[in-house]
Amino acid sequence: MEEVFAKASDLWGVWFLIGAALVFWMQCGFAMVETGFTRAKNTGNIIMKNLMDFCIGTVTFILIGFGFLLGENALFGFLGKPNWQVFTDYASFDWSGFIFNLVFCATTATIVSGAMAERTKFLSYCVYSAIISGIIYPIEAHWTWGGGFLASIGFHDFAGSACIHMVGGICALIGAKMVGPRIGKFVKKNGKITGVNAFPGHNIPIGALGVFILWLGWYGFNGAAATSLSQLASIFVTTTIAPAIATVTCMIFTWIKFGKPDVSMCLNASLAGLVAITAPCDVTDAAGACIIGVVAGLLVVFGVWMMDYKLHIDDPVGAVAVHCLNGIWGTVATGLFANPAVPGYSIADAAGKQMAGVFYGGGFKLLGIQFTGILAIVLWTVVMIIITFSIIRKIFGLRVTAEEEIVGLDKLEHGLDSGYAGFLTQYSADEMAEAAEAGISIDQAVPVVAPATTPSSTESSLHKVVIITRQNKFNTLKVAMNSIGITGMTVVNVMGCGMQKGASEYYRGVPVDIQLLPKIKVEIVVAKVPVKDVVEAAKKALYTGHIGDGKIFVYDIADVIKVRTGESGYDALQDSE
Repeated sequence: MEEVFAKASDLWGVWFLIGAALVFWMQCGFAMVETGFTRAKNTGNIIMKNLMDFCIGTVTFILIGFGFLLGENALFGFLGKPNWQVFTDYASFDWSGFIFNLVFCATTATIVSGAMAERTKFLSYCVYSAIISGIIYPIEAHWTWGGGFLASIGFHDFAGSACIHMVGGICALIGAKMVGPRIGKFVKKNGKITGVNAFPGHNIPIGALGVFILWLGWYGFNGAAATSLSQLASIFVTTTIAPAIATVTCMIFTWIKFGKPDVSMCLNASLAGLVAITAPCDVTDAAGACIIGVVAGLLVVFGVWMMDYKLHIDDPVGAVAVHCLNGIWGTVATGLFANPAVPGYSIADAAGKQMAGVFYGGGFKLLGIQFTGILAIVLWTVVMIIITFSIIRKIFGLRVTAEEEIVGLDKLEHGLDSGYAGFLTQYSADEMAEAAEAGISIDQAVPVVAPATTPSSTESSLHKVVIITRQNKFNTLKVAMNSIGITGMTVVNVMGCGMQKGASEYYRGVPVDIQLLPKIKVEIVVAKVPVKDVVEAAKKALYTGHIGDGKIFVYDIADVIKVRTGESGYDALQDSE
């Protein structure tokens, strides 16, 4: 019998460590979400910050954070006594507990990264990440998970809606306010903000991948501390229901509000539902998880709108709406939906008397305790993070220069030309065009433009034909050019719009004034093949009669020089081998 119990204990110990690994894997999810929801020129900077979150957090957690979090109570349960058992008690040290709390610690600092993305100094980021991981998070987490004063009164936050997500969201809110908005985010007139500009994320597929990675990791985030199979299964159920309901709610709301379901907002809603269910995941039934999810799905949309239009604080990824607001909601929801019938239920007051949520006959006692915990954690976080950012701003500065922000942090902070080397994108909206209305003639649908600044096409034997069209028409165009004997072309992916400026759309509830669409730009220099043949072949290949067929530009070329042989003019374009 003892052997059976020992094996069962080992099994749960292994699951605990697997849960820790899943939480670590969430660092990848956070990195992907933040990268996808921001601009390409800052990709490397964002990846570097998310990498250093964990690495710097590990250093500070080893040195001081672990003692503050799980050390013996000091100052009436305000913090744990610093200790270095990780170095001195190797044989009997609780390594599982150490690594599990370490990966949780790194999550808190990561949340702040997204709200302050694209304009924060990397050095300053490293400093405040270390302070959050070493001091701010471990001390307040001790109150709940280290036997501190909140634990003694019955405050319940099973996996961190308050201790991790609300704290990270508050730090994100204050940090984004103090660092200021990205250049061009808000429209100002006479010193007042009169409008909001959308900065669409450059890679929604990467953002979506990040959300799915986070959702997978959340099963470890919420479930690793379970002590029985029935409790673990219940946690998995609530951790699935709440984000799913939140996402559906957000989809319906944005569909009604903006005319189309908002992709990035729905991705945020999935995370919002996960954050909201994190505190009550072990004490909530399926019905409660549904209600928590509905509120989370609406709250995330409200939060993004409030940040943009009321507070005028620039949060590129929606970190405040997802983590701060829904961290608060999840902690409050514990006091509303805690159901004693759930497997493994263990909420009790200081006297050991079981407490239940408001909607399950428990009255307002638990809810009051939850509000007490929220207030204590908020006060600590606000005071400490304001002090932290103020000192950093004074010593190092928080914000990069305008030049660094415009060029991109990859280039000037890290010496990285592009996070997507080999996939350069040109942005030239004034060169692009969408074609005319549907159903008109081919000559109108794919117009040919001869620039007024060059001689007429009859005065030169060398011409450059530039074709702007849909990306999915490239293969058809390539075949058409090959069929008339064109032997050389240059192709590049571009973004742009024509006189329609793209369709009127919304990104995260903000109107997009100019919608840059993906196009293909093909440049062909012709001498032997008549330029008229090139134009006619291109028009036939590209024509659909709908907006977006493209435009063809014809330029006269003064001269061409082949570098290898020195030949010029017509001869430079011929095969001399």
